[in-house]
Amino acid sequence: MSYKKFIITILSIVSTFIILAGSFIYYIDPLWLFSSSNKYNDVQVAINERQQKMNHIQFQPFEYDNLLLGSSRSTYINQYDFENMNVYNFAVSNISVREYNAFIEFAKKKRGKEFDTIFIGLDFFKTSVDQSNRAGTLDPYIEKISDPFFRVKNLFSWDALGYAYDNYKLSKDDSIIHLRSYNRENVAIAKMDSYETISEQTDEKIERFKEVFYGETYEYNENYASYLQELKDNNPNTRFVMFTTPISTPLFHALIEQGLLEDYERWLSDIVSVFGEVHNYMYPNSVTNDIANYFDGHHFYPNVGTLLAQSLSDNPSPQHEDFGIVVTSENIEAHVANVEQSSQTIVAGASTK
Repeated sequence: MSYKKFIITILSIVSTFIILAGSFIYYIDPLWLFSSSNKYNDVQVAINERQQKMNHIQFQPFEYDNLLLGSSRSTYINQYDFENMNVYNFAVSNISVREYNAFIEFAKKKRGKEFDTIFIGLDFFKTSVDQSNRAGTLDPYIEKISDPFFRVKNLFSWDALGYAYDNYKLSKDDSIIHLRSYNRENVAIAKMDSYETISEQTDEKIERFKEVFYGETYEYNENYASYLQELKDNNPNTRFVMFTTPISTPLFHALIEQGLLEDYERWLSDIVSVFGEVHNYMYPNSVTNDIANYFDGHHFYPNVGTLLAQSLSDNPSPQHEDFGIVVTSENIEAHVANVEQSSQTIVAGASTK
């Protein structure tokens, strides 16, 4: 074989591999850059939700009138479970209250105007100075997707090829092995664990919250209400529906043990002072009392997300009438008093065990 023919052969092999790899990445689309949807990519690993969901918003039709924001907890709310509303779930892992504005502005720019309604799931543990003081920006992500060759580059990315292969295997086997995966419709899927595993993971999470999030270093952020006010000021024509994410009763019990009930009340008061009301789900009730509704006492399963979406769109479940209370300035004192009373019962019951 001549040298020239050898070079041509090698280049042909390399070119073929590159074309096949790029086609495979396009077909599986692990970074949500394209519209490919098939039986071999219906399980999508949550690689980087910020990047994936921003890619989806940027490069696919975005015909939504309403937006849902929140942390990893809120990712488990199915956007299609809201009654008579087209909602996009833009919740991502480990979001700070100071990041919400950047997320809204990005989605609002793609929509071309303000949203009709924005649902925001708020987490109590994110009220601490440590968890809420980080200024949020999406500039690094925006810079990436603004590159006219961004999508093409990812068709020839070794990392993207690895992600695509993982998704292909999971989809082919219909296997859910991660705590959070997605389908092609931006709906989160969770691995189902045994009750024994759930109980162990709940105990572990409670200890971590006591040490880290509810521990001695917890300090309520004095500026929390002002962060919320910024959202309202920047979107004067939008209706905000604020709700608290329901943690399991044992984890709520840990909050009480750490002496944070006054901070919990202040949190609700701050939300009400800005938005007039808050849909509160974070207190002992028929949903939170059952740890089987969570995989770690902290993140609820999608079935609870469905209950939240139904409740927030005025179609609450008749099986869980005690799940969700709209707290306003008129009833906040009575509500917190009821929560405190039920909490004392919890503490008393726990101390006798």
